[in-house]
Amino acid sequence: MLAEDEHDDDRTCRKFFSLYNGMVLKKRIPGAVGKRCMESMGWLITLGKDEGEMSLLHPFSGVQIELPHQNTTVSYAFHRTFKPWIYISKAVLSANPCHTSDYVLVVAEGRFAHLSLWRPGDLLWTRIMEPTCKNVSDVVYFSGRLYTVSYGGYVRVYDVGGYEVKSHLITQTVPWIAVPFRYDRERIPPRFITVEHDEEGALFMYRTNNFLVFEIDLDANEAIPTRDLGDKAFFLGASASLSVQASQFTGIRPNHIYFTDTNLNSCLYFDHGGGLDMGVFNLADGSIQPHYDGVSLSRFCPPIWVTPNPC
Repeated sequence: MLAEDEHDDDRTCRKFFSLYNGMVLKKRIPGAVGKRCMESMGWLITLGKDEGEMSLLHPFSGVQIELPHQNTTVSYAFHRTFKPWIYISKAVLSANPCHTSDYVLVVAEGRFAHLSLWRPGDLLWTRIMEPTCKNVSDVVYFSGRLYTVSYGGYVRVYDVGGYEVKSHLITQTVPWIAVPFRYDRERIPPRFITVEHDEEGALFMYRTNNFLVFEIDLDANEAIPTRDLGDKAFFLGASASLSVQASQFTGIRPNHIYFTDTNLNSCLYFDHGGGLDMGVFNLADGSIQPHYDGVSLSRFCPPIWVTPNPC
């Protein structure tokens, strides 16, 4: 789903770029107007640009589920961000709300990216009160359990089946993984920044130049570096991380990582917003190619992946 065009006469319509045929399609989604959107299982998690109100929105059926306001999270006044639409950095569903009412929505929230969860019927967010449950970079569900990666490279697993959450550390990959705007001269991180100069002064640019992939051995609690995903392709970004069998989908290349821009600092500080850092990374040779030839930028809702699940 491409960024909202603030200059479009009809802002209720959003554009979708199809990897299947390379076409750009338009769909009227009034519930997404002026909202920052994340995605999980075909649903949009929307955050109001000015007030920070939240909802689950199915973009193709129009079904909408109101969520508790972000100010119902624990110690909101202390953990709040200076822009309400960046308070939630990641969101993931345990199951598709179209198919069951027995599901959980987990979000990484606040300045320290704590984990909080919501179940249908809850009036507020429930913080996962684990001392290590913070600085979360990514979160996924796998085989009924919740797995997280922190900015320190720690991989943890959580059992959130009941109201008493249990967790344990699996392994650590690398201690400097995916920390925005940090540069280590001895180890070049996956994201880097360059500075170019033009007639008007310095122009900050940033690009992803590499991905480090680890296979997690859940029995040995080890992280093993790999450059081979087999037939799988990964989709990474502000949406829920996704792995698919490439051979089952026309237009998807195996052993590739499809990524969209996750640098919220660019959204806030660049005049035209973020969304420039997108592409397809080939693990075999380390090359990066664009998957969308156009430019789609936004200060609050850059492009995200959407899986077209019916509802």
